[in-house]
Amino acid sequence: MPQKARIRLWSTDPNKLNQVCAQMVELTKKTGVKVSGPIPLPTRRLKVSTRRGPAGEGTDTYDHWVMKVHKRVIDVPAEERTMRQIMRINVPDDVKIELELI
Repeated sequence: MPQKARIRLWSTDPNKLNQVCAQMVELTKKTGVKVSGPIPLPTRRLKVSTRRGPAGEGTDTYDHWVMKVHKRVIDVPAEERTMRQIMRINVPDDVKIELELI
């Protein structure tokens, strides 16, 4: 039987991600279980460079875009009461959650 639940969260908006993490930690502390996290994982930077001008002579100019993906991990004991309350948390659309029972 699983004894621990590992919750992985990731988003491009760190403020919304931290709000969801804070809600989860507050909820687990109210139920009286010990929570580990949120543990910040390295931020992934996705870089895209494109040529600004289509063709021709002159200097090459480029546009650069960067998308940062922020990640957090929370470990919680896999109690039924706690997990049901975590599932009821209202999560914004751009925050993705993965739950793994260990």
